[in-house]
Amino acid sequence: MSVIAVVNRKGGSGKSTLSTHIAAYLASLGEEVMLGDIDRLQSSRLWLSLRDPRYKKIHGWSIDEKNFARPPAGVKHVVLDTPGGFQGFGLMKVTMYADAILLPAATGIFDRNSAAESIRELRAFPRVASGRCKIACVGMRIDGRTRQAEALQAWASEQALDCIGTIRMAQAYSKCLEAGLSIFDFPPNKVEAYLPEWQPITAWLDAILAAAAPTPGSHGSREELRTRQPILASRPVLQQL
Repeated sequence: MSVIAVVNRKGGSGKSTLSTHIAAYLASLGEEVMLGDIDRLQSSRLWLSLRDPRYKKIHGWSIDEKNFARPPAGVKHVVLDTPGGFQGFGLMKVTMYADAILLPAATGIFDRNSAAESIRELRAFPRVASGRCKIACVGMRIDGRTRQAEALQAWASEQALDCIGTIRMAQAYSKCLEAGLSIFDFPPNKVEAYLPEWQPITAWLDAILAAAAPTPGSHGSREELRTRQPILASRPVLQQL
């Protein structure tokens, strides 16, 4: 079982958007996925409640941030959506089980400062310091008309942190969230404008999952699995993408 946690002390940094899309990506591969919501606002659980049962099943898991326990047995992958201000003992317990931690970050000074504080704390934990739990950042709500992506990459380099991708500011993401969906729930040709920005992120995730489960399966590559899965198209949402 692999565990991917999405962490940033700052609220509104894009943790739930990133968490739900990672869970949906893994589900699109035909994997058994659990989306754990540590945030008391329960944004990810709300997203799950909006999800049409015809789409790939993603199991919910509500966890108290002070009493985080080992993920349930029998689940292939766990994605954890954490709250703003998440630090200290609760964060340390998450790193005890996580294979990787992603930090969503925007380019604003408050966002960068919050992300930097999270990075410093994470690197003090043994599993992160030893490299057993990998960390990287993802740029969120990036304005493609500006040099924000380059600025975020430069900031990540200063932090000696990999910035594995940037997600643009687009209404498509909020429309998907409102419907309990992600771009991975649509046929690739319907969301081809958005898939390239996710490709380096999903490639990084694939490498993490391969390291957590090194024995290759006999059912083809992840890309082959994803394209073989029957994906439903929600016409009202597609028209708004």
